[in-house]
Amino acid sequence: MLPENYFLYVQILLFLFITPGSPRVVIVSHTINYGLKKSVWTAVGDVSANAVQATLVTFVIGSLLIDNPEIFKYLKWAGIFYILYLAYETFNLKVKNIGSENKTSKSIFSFFRDGFLVAGLSPKALLVFATIFVQFINFNENVFSQFLILTLTWVILDFTSLMAYGFAAGKIANWLKGNPRFLNTISACALVIIAIIVALKT
Repeated sequence: MLPENYFLYVQILLFLFITPGSPRVVIVSHTINYGLKKSVWTAVGDVSANAVQATLVTFVIGSLLIDNPEIFKYLKWAGIFYILYLAYETFNLKVKNIGSENKTSKSIFSFFRDGFLVAGLSPKALLVFATIFVQFINFNENVFSQFLILTLTWVILDFTSLMAYGFAAGKIANWLKGNPRFLNTISACALVIIAIIVALKT
């Protein structure tokens, strides 16, 4: 049995995932610089972090987050600094050809880590889980089955959205593959802009 207002939940997620944010900018940057196949692991890291967040908020720390909003502030600044680190790494990346398999020594774990930390340190995601996600769970019924359906829906839609962004970025990279330094600069600037936007938000 689907959770109450399930299709409303899906509509909310589609809106959230279409909107550009830190994870999508990182996916675009990784796809441009390392290729779509490597970026899959960034997306896996992203949705893994979201699954952990959903679990913690639903079963462990949901009320703690609501009662202590300063936690979101600490997470926000940790996320900002990590995004700026990724911008620095991207700008200084030495590449020869877009999509080349031998242009990076980054491991699969590094891609997974980038996705996991950017999503995991996002106060926006935690806030969504703490204020919206749990509203679709009827705690008087089977909580685990509802949680499982809602989380799997989140993971599938989020992963699909991230890969759509990555696929589009790959097409753009192919058009501009003659100037990889330009692409690196654009990717790094996009990450810096995202960090500034996050920093300016209250």
